[in-house]
This record gives sequence, C-alpha cells and structure tokens, in this order.
Amino acid sequence: MKLSQFKFKLPEELIAKYPSPLRDDCRMMVLHRTTGDIEHKQFNDILDYYNEKDLFVFNDTKVFPARLYGNKEKTGARIEVFLLRELNRDLRFWDVLVDPARKIRIGNKLYFGEDNSIVAEVIDNTTSRGRTLRFLYDGDHDEFRRSLYALGEAPIPRFIGRESEPEDLEAFQCIFAKHEGAVTAPTAGMHFSKVMMKKMEIVGINTAFITLHCGLGNFRSTDVEDLTKHKMESEQMEVNATCCDIVNRAKDEERQILAVGTTVQRALEVTVGPDGHIKEYVGWTNKFIFPPYDFKVASSMLANFHLPFSTMLMLTAAFGGYEQTMNAYDVAVKEGYKFGPFGDALLIRD
Repeated sequence: MKLSQFKFKLPEELIAKYPSPLRDDCRMMVLHRTTGDIEHKQFNDILDYYNEKDLFVFNDTKVFPARLYGNKEKTGARIEVFLLRELNRDLRFWDVLVDPARKIRIGNKLYFGEDNSIVAEVIDNTTSRGRTLRFLYDGDHDEFRRSLYALGEAPIPRFIGRESEPEDLEAFQCIFAKHEGAVTAPTAGMHFSKVMMKKMEIVGINTAFITLHCGLGNFRSTDVEDLTKHKMESEQMEVNATCCDIVNRAKDEERQILAVGTTVQRALEVTVGPDGHIKEYVGWTNKFIFPPYDFKVASSMLANFHLPFSTMLMLTAAFGGYEQTMNAYDVAVKEGYKFGPFGDALLIRD
C-alpha cells in the first residue's frame, strides 16, 4: 500500500470542533465488511448488534494536561511546551516538544506560571523539534506533578482549529479513564456514557480493559509514500492477566469481540499468540498496521472518522477492507458525518 491511497478530500467544516453535549449522542455508520453494505444509525443503536456475553474491549489510559506555556529567560518570548513523557522521576527529566523550536537551545531556561513558580532548563536536543527539560522544583514528586499539571491545558489536536477551553480536559477523556499517561485520547471510547455502560451491564455485555498511552504519533500524518518504511512512535502499554482471561474466554466461546478504537486493536495484535489467545504484556510498542493484515482477535471494531493520511485510517482500512473502508469514507463526507476526535462513530463488523 502507498500513502497516496489514503488521500481523500475532507471539507474543513466536517472536522468537529466540539464534542456532543451528550457523549453517546452522535451518528454511527455501520460498515459490513464482508458485503460492503452501509447502514446509517445513531450511536445509541450499537447494542442492537451484540448479545449477552459478547465482549467490548476498552483502553483505560488517562489524558493529562500536556500543553503548557512558558517564557524564555531574558527575552520573555512565549514558548509552547508539549509534555510527551516523564523520563526520570527523581531528576524530573521530561521529553517535550517546543514551539517555536528555533528559539530554544541547550542551557536556556523557561519560566512557567504567573509567579514563575516552576523553572525548567533545556539539557538536550533529542530531535529537530524535541527537547529534554529538567524541571527545577523543591518539593516531593506528587506535589510537583500537581503544580505542573495545574499550569497545563487539554492537549486537543491543532487541526481541530480552536484553542483549548477549561472544559476540554474532561471532554477529551473517556469516563473509564484510569491510568494517567496519554497525551491524546483513545477517541472511540469517548462515545461511551455512564448511561451506555449501564445499558451494556443490563444486556450482559462483558468488558475488558487494556492500557495503551496514546502518543502524538496518532495525529501525525505519514511522510513516506512506501508505508513499509514508516516508523511509528513507541507507546507504553500494559495488558494484564485479568484482561487476558476475559478476552481468551470470549474467544474460546466464540463470542463477538469489539475492539473499541485503533489503540485497542493494536494492543490486542501485539499480544496475540499463534493460538489466537492474548498474553500478558508490559512494555512499549511501535506496531504499525496497514492493509492487508490478518486480525486474530477482534471480530468487530469501533472507530471515529479519521483524517487523510493518518495511521489510524490505515488501521481502520486494514480491518474493514481497503475498498470498503475508503468507500465508506466517501459516503461519510457526502452525508456530512463529523470527523476527528469529537466526531461521529464508525462500527465495522461482518
């Protein structure tokens, strides 16, 4: 597959700028991948396609307020700092992106907060845009994290076309988010409300949770035409024994297994063995899935409508079938479905 095969015209007005007032109040396209047939539904209809003891697998990563703004020493220039990951807890080293990058060099200090209560020193240039910062802070680690996050805002993607607002941190989060570490949300899971989760419980739908801390790579476009040469950014993940037991039992009983989002699909495929069972895993993954690909665990998948050239679109096309998926995207544009993290849902099933 080539990068150019994932190009389509997406009108800017179809990128959702805000979430629905109610999480589960959105449209849902249903793509039957074996026939290519398409249905137009509401997300609330999703349980019509599942039965008692079927399984929904979620990603319970939690987004932290990763975007903050500081001022450069001496010049006072405003610098955006995007926290990627904590490299060393004791030394308070963080891997970050800075913008504008050209103004920041090793040895520069950045000041954060109205009273400059947090200071960071640039100690390394890790990439053309990336930096390693050492935060200078007196106090224990938990106090430092609270102070740092209090200065941050929800890291909603820039392509949405608006600035972050205070309520975004809750909206850009799944209601079952538990393990902090993501800089972007597993967006398919954001459609599930407390009401929907209760309906699932009443129907008898089983649930399992993996943790994969979504990185910025999810929202970066691919820049190589030959997809075999694309390198995904590594993301931290964990699949525990409880999740394995639930998924493997559903597999053995031939239940439907719904992967809620592309991150869940990747995690399941990272951990699956030749027997179709998944195994415990703690570590990192840079697994890149694009067509053609033989999925071994999930029988259906829920996704949002993703942007052209994105790796999430490529994984979606691998599961739904390239021709069927790209046709569904053409239909979505014509029918005015909303795209992006706050957009509508796509359910792919047989």
